Amino acid sequence: MDFSRYDVRNYPTVSVQEGYGEWVQTYEDTVPDVIDLRLLARIQSICWGKLEQAADLACGTGRTGAWLKQKGVHSIDGVDLTAEMLEVARAKEIYRQLFVGNVLNTPLESARYDVVTMALADEHLPDMRPLYKEVGRITRSQGYFVIVGYHPYFLLNGVPTHFHRVTGEPVTIQCYVHLFSNHVQAALEADWSLVEMHEGIVDEECVARKPNWERYMNWPITFAMLWQRQ
Repeated sequence: MDFSRYDVRNYPTVSVQEGYGEWVQTYEDTVPDVIDLRLLARIQSICWGKLEQAADLACGTGRTGAWLKQKGVHSIDGVDLTAEMLEVARAKEIYRQLFVGNVLNTPLESARYDVVTMALADEHLPDMRPLYKEVGRITRSQGYFVIVGYHPYFLLNGVPTHFHRVTGEPVTIQCYVHLFSNHVQAALEADWSLVEMHEGIVDEECVARKPNWERYMNWPITFAMLWQRQ
């Protein structure tokens, strides 16, 4: 479902490439770890340090890649649609290879990766099915897919993925609403099995980092799903 039918803010809307190409200047300062990396840390079914090959889709500035490297993952390849974000990721020197590309049609090798990750990007895709299919292509048998997403609850309440330009103007990046059933159906069609699921809420730790989020206290803000390839 296109987010526009739920939009109550009516900010100007830009494409993913345009939006993240501009947001890159302040992205790491405005997106706190408590909404994505904290959820990754709650996953118990993966022994990260034993993983040889990882693919980080929509890798952006390399936040997830840095977390994977810290956990002992040996080799990480990244793909992102926005060249400006990849320049920041490249400077961190944590990726073996980085590619400008679409996560639905990556240049990555088939059946190569022990784990594939994607964080805070699914809301920009109009359909989940091509994503789960493509991740299935590049993941080895019994490998994992970890997806961390912006919770549909926020989108359904009219709060899109957005940022503020240097001028102070708020801008929405094009979004779509995916119910959890959309993820499940897409994953099952691509032969994935759900292993874990977690949801993150706006709590005191979040508000301490982002005081203007106090109005959203106890709202679910993100989710994490761990899938295994059959």
